[in-house]
Amino acid sequence: MDVIQAYLNLVPVTLSQSLIYSFLVLGIMIPFRLLSFPDLTSEGAFPLGGCVCATLLMAGYSPLLATLAAILAGAGAGAATALVHLRFRINSLLAGILVFTALYSLNMRILGRSNVALFGADNIFMQINPAILSDVRLQVVTFAILIVAVLIALRWYLATQAGAAMRVIGINPDLAPSLGISIWTCTIAGLGIASGLTALGGALIVQLQGYADVGMGTGILINGLASLVIGETITGRQTVTRQLLAPVVGAAIYYQLVSLALSLGLQPSDLKVVTAAFVLVTLGLPMLRGRSALRETMRA
Repeated sequence: MDVIQAYLNLVPVTLSQSLIYSFLVLGIMIPFRLLSFPDLTSEGAFPLGGCVCATLLMAGYSPLLATLAAILAGAGAGAATALVHLRFRINSLLAGILVFTALYSLNMRILGRSNVALFGADNIFMQINPAILSDVRLQVVTFAILIVAVLIALRWYLATQAGAAMRVIGINPDLAPSLGISIWTCTIAGLGIASGLTALGGALIVQLQGYADVGMGTGILINGLASLVIGETITGRQTVTRQLLAPVVGAAIYYQLVSLALSLGLQPSDLKVVTAAFVLVTLGLPMLRGRSALRETMRA
């Protein structure tokens, strides 16, 4: 009963956090699935959004302006990864590694120290409704409205000519030039949107928790991939709408599983290896099933 009660107490908190981290998972999904561009920039764009937002808040700027600046900074990081890949013909994974490695030093420069508290600074939640900071239910409602608005905007964009061109690049990049589609424009735009969403998640989590840390993105990529895998397993990838819903559904389930693991007594330091094992099993099962089915066919 103690385990169940501990888990139920954590459910609202982790649900609120999962809605924020949905922006991160969306930022991971867009390059991986829509552009077929394996990208690691999220590990640097997430703390970049938080550091930019925190620095501007401490300087007395409007929380809305600070949040928008964080989104633009994240979009710039994604565009930088795309340019490194396209201009220098560097592998997409290596380009992402180069950018997020450089972003660590940049984040230190922006923040001025490794971490900073924001307890005396204004934030966007205080401007909307100060009760959001203390009421988890209000947090869930607020973040749910925000993520729905973002999903609607993304669904609309992907239905436009520009969005369709981006999807064509992900499906068949060799065909794109013959259709008059600029690979440079679509890749830069796609990675910019993805990293901008990731930075938005970083800015929101910083304002909610009241502190920023340059290391807040460490290991966040594996959590996002685990959430994406879970979401795609449940929603599927047959349509654009399902693909957009997968990050939100996956993040909600993943962080509830984290709550359950903590309630069962698992140490927080063990969550990374459990997450890695889970992703490995989830990705490896289809291949193992395929081999098993092939053996059965050969025997028959």
